[in-house]
Amino acid sequence: MNITATGGAVTEAPQDIAHGHAQGPLYKLAIGAVGVVFGDIGTSPIYSFRETFTGHHPLTPDQFHIQAVLSMIFWSMMIVVTLKYVMIIMRADNKGEGGSLALLALINRTISGKKKWANGIVMLGVFATALFYGDSMITPAISVLSAVEGLTTVNVGLEPFVIPIAVGILIGLFAIQARGTARVGMMFGPVMLIYFAALSVLGILHIIGKPSIILAMINPLNAASFFIEEPLKAFLAMGSVVLALTGAEALYADMGHFGRRPIKVAWLYFVLPALLLNYMGQGAMLLSMPPHEVATAVKDPFFYLASDAFRLPLVLLATAATIIASQAVISGAFSVTQQAIQLGFVPRLRITHTSESAAGQIYIPVVNWALMIMVLLLVLTFRTSSNLAAAYGIAVTARC
Repeated sequence: MNITATGGAVTEAPQDIAHGHAQGPLYKLAIGAVGVVFGDIGTSPIYSFRETFTGHHPLTPDQFHIQAVLSMIFWSMMIVVTLKYVMIIMRADNKGEGGSLALLALINRTISGKKKWANGIVMLGVFATALFYGDSMITPAISVLSAVEGLTTVNVGLEPFVIPIAVGILIGLFAIQARGTARVGMMFGPVMLIYFAALSVLGILHIIGKPSIILAMINPLNAASFFIEEPLKAFLAMGSVVLALTGAEALYADMGHFGRRPIKVAWLYFVLPALLLNYMGQGAMLLSMPPHEVATAVKDPFFYLASDAFRLPLVLLATAATIIASQAVISGAFSVTQQAIQLGFVPRLRITHTSESAAGQIYIPVVNWALMIMVLLLVLTFRTSSNLAAAYGIAVTARC
């Protein structure tokens, strides 16, 4: 049932049970969260590890740098995503809603009488929200482009078709948003379960041949040594490493759709292990290769994890996952916009409730189509995922 709100006044709203979060068995909510919330951060292995060695400030893909980058990725994910967002920030909800503006509303109520700080807090909240909108534009562009570019690892002759295919996929994604987060999540959830399982399997297959990569990743001394010996290169490498954290904000912004517990369970017991295994697998693969093969594989280590026979299926699965990655920030943009309307930062817009039981599941047509136009402009302007990576890193770094 679609229930419409025009001019900011809801004519009828779902029952506000448990802050309006979707109700049901934890495993179903967790699967839905995997489908909607974790698509963004789940597709980071496609381009994050690659960009540290082939981006605008490339590193030599030797043992020292590979181990250092893996250690940087591991500790960044543990500190920023697991500790900061999942364990701490997600406890701060505004009537079940998350995101920068929800946090702003909570802080503003606490310091309402202290005018000295109020203006500064408001500006920080608005700035963080602006960065999230930037993320909502760049994520679909870089995610879908990076996956479709995987076709060139199957057949170089497919390169001219990359942009037309990416544009078609993105238009289709925005066209289905009116169906609602719950329906989209349950449709995408099983696909993401398969995708994360594939990440784990591909990683394990290469880790078996080089199990020492596990200790290399979790050892913080590898990252510390990199910063001590090559501080400038390490600092520049962080611009690519931080791409592994893309989607962390979506965990918080999408909290109104599923609630904190399903997101926390899905992250700790399924998504995080799969991501770490895949990053380790990419590193182990490069360390196990002869130097002349590393030069080719490092250009797309994610897709070279699969053998020739399974590379095309992996490209198709990754493309489906990047479509879902875009869903995470799109649904988050709807939530953030609704909060901005309530706080008076954005003019009143038409809001459609897409669930009878979850008040946080909404669709905002103006935001949806505006995002689509901007995403398509980014794809047609930058044309490759590597060109987009630098802009993406700025948005992610500033938010984190």
